[in-house]
Amino acid sequence: MLRYAIAYIATGAVFLGADYVWLSRTMGFYKNSIGHLLSEKPNLVAATAFYLIYVVGMVVFAVMPAARNDSWVSAVLLGGLLGLVAYATYDLTNLATLSRWPLIVTVVDLMWGTFVTALSALAGYIAVRTLAPIE
Repeated sequence: MLRYAIAYIATGAVFLGADYVWLSRTMGFYKNSIGHLLSEKPNLVAATAFYLIYVVGMVVFAVMPAARNDSWVSAVLLGGLLGLVAYATYDLTNLATLSRWPLIVTVVDLMWGTFVTALSALAGYIAVRTLAPIE
């Protein structure tokens, strides 16, 4: 259980920190591209639920399998794949169903989701292997 807690905290901290930096630096891009769809205030309950649940997915589907295999490459590849699938679910659904959803937002989000999830999974893997290695 300690390994999962370490993985969750490390993965979540990197994901939340990186996503905060990303969103604070790219908000102009999103406002210009999809400002007509954005709420004046984000729904913090929904955002919190996303972060809590998504970090569980990263730990279960990327970090811990990579830790069991002792493979940082697996952490990056599984994390990247999870990020691509998750962000594609959101962005491609929006592209398919919203009349004014820009393709460029989908492309940028898919690249970001793939990268940030791979990075976060790698951080979780490193934390687990460093702080709670399998003997």
